[in-house]
Amino acid sequence: MLGYPKAVLFHNPIFSYAMQEHSILNALEENGIPYLITFHPAVHSIDELKTLRLERSEMIAKNLFLREDRRKRYFVLTLRQDKTVKLKELRAMLHCRSLSFASADELDALLGEKAGAVTPLGIVHDEAHRVEVVFDTDILTFPLIGVHPDSNTATVWIAPDQLERFIGLHGNRIHHLQL
Repeated sequence: MLGYPKAVLFHNPIFSYAMQEHSILNALEENGIPYLITFHPAVHSIDELKTLRLERSEMIAKNLFLREDRRKRYFVLTLRQDKTVKLKELRAMLHCRSLSFASADELDALLGEKAGAVTPLGIVHDEAHRVEVVFDTDILTFPLIGVHPDSNTATVWIAPDQLERFIGLHGNRIHHLQL
């Protein structure tokens, strides 16, 4: 990991200057949401991220982008990385139609993200507030949650209550489910 700083607090002026184009990080700063950030080589899955052996790696979230079969409802599901989810059970909990993974085109159109970089922070790009965020209640017990900030070359560490506050400030619906 040569060349990557371990963590940078959001008030670091050098960091802020270098990341001016990063809209998610700018939005966090503008809303007074504290975070840490760890830079790392690009990763496309939880398994790849585990090979980096980052500090706090046990607090990194798995994020899935799902859609209802008629494409009327979209969800970012955030859960512990060691959990799996049964879409039929999730469908019943959300009182919605059949669920499946959304396409890369839908991910880009609604959240401005690429596969491998799904994040609940991506709601800043969802101007129509179409995407609902679903948190597994177990992940909300972590002191910090690690998620990507629009890019799979960094992990943002944010307190669960601050992450929820950020999503709430944007106006997207939030669900808490025991998965």
